[in-house]
Amino acid sequence: MRIAIISDTHNQTNSVRAALREMAKRGVERVLHCGDIQNAETVRLFPAHTHFVFGNCDADRTGIATAVQAIGGTLHGAWGEMKIAGQAIAFTHGDDGVLLRDLEHTDAFDFLFHGHTHIAKEHRSGITRVINPGALQRVACRTFLILDLPSGETETVEMP
Repeated sequence: MRIAIISDTHNQTNSVRAALREMAKRGVERVLHCGDIQNAETVRLFPAHTHFVFGNCDADRTGIATAVQAIGGTLHGAWGEMKIAGQAIAFTHGDDGVLLRDLEHTDAFDFLFHGHTHIAKEHRSGITRVINPGALQRVACRTFLILDLPSGETETVEMP
């Protein structure tokens, strides 16, 4: 299964459309959005197999929640978790440092994804690979991540 992890799209509908086309080409079966989508219009671009969490710039939470429901997506609130292909995955925006550290140090997850900083990076904390996929806004290089399960291989996709 191929999962795309994206964050900090900040209303950039053209960038989101391009990223979604790239995900489709690469056979992505599920999308995790790590927050800062900002509006319902952008949510409506995503396919039903998308899971969302709120970010600190997601002020219209009611509108976003309504749009997520309308597309058949899933809204998890401040953070989400799921088990896929035997792998425990958590995701959050990352602006709540206490929550991020708590999730990182529980040793309950194989992967923890977050955004907020707009900087793509990865490190390991105990059993957990902590990964920020980067952003589609306010960066020199716009990126998202594809995770292949069960192999655990990741690929950072750079957008033009």
